[in-house]
Amino acid sequence: MIIVLGSASISATMDGRTTVRPPSSSVGDYLKAIWELSEEGVAEGAASTKEVADRLSLSAASVSNMFGRLRDMGLAEYERYHGATLTEEGRAEALRLLRRHRLIETFLLECLDYSWEEVHEEAESLEHAVSDTFAQRLAAFLGHPAQDPHGDPIPSADGTLEADESFPLAEATPGQRVRIYRVGDEEPARLAYLEELGLTPGRMLEVREVRALDGVVVVEDEAAEIRSIGGPLAGSVFVWSASEGGS
Repeated sequence: MIIVLGSASISATMDGRTTVRPPSSSVGDYLKAIWELSEEGVAEGAASTKEVADRLSLSAASVSNMFGRLRDMGLAEYERYHGATLTEEGRAEALRLLRRHRLIETFLLECLDYSWEEVHEEAESLEHAVSDTFAQRLAAFLGHPAQDPHGDPIPSADGTLEADESFPLAEATPGQRVRIYRVGDEEPARLAYLEELGLTPGRMLEVREVRALDGVVVVEDEAAEIRSIGGPLAGSVFVWSASEGGS
């Protein structure tokens, strides 16, 4: 027998024991997409059907149907033509998945010799297959890391998340010293290129030029190497000012 209660389902076994199952992987993917769109500032207020459809490579009709399901499960507030926002329960579930995902990425890089451009896809598959207990033990094994390989903060076990006050390198000013905080791009080819340039989390840079014409940002790294970064790529590298906690 299966009873649906909120976002989880409770199954009764033959011997009378009960087990609680978290939302399905597809539900989790939607919750993460809505959360990410909101955090990235793409979604102004509610995440639209089109925004989520583009993010997950799904049809608008499928997204609309799932928005209705999320509302019925108490995970999102949804009004047709206005998009969806996460409820407190939905946000907690999204952060639970993000925690698993980012811990798994860190484990793959540090312990299994994956490159930082490979870990995202593997973690996408594995995040739905592990429990919170596994995630907690993995965090302890790794020494409770604060950030994943791309610099994204890892939510704590209680769902709190470090405030992200970084800004895109494209918005820096000439003469400014900055430290790379995170890279907001999951495309393997771009990640490999950034690693080739040495533009990874923790690196210190001095901004030499920000060209208004084409958006190219010219920086000097710690080894006095000059790098020219195209506008779109510079927009996906997030930095702290060295004088505001990035030193």
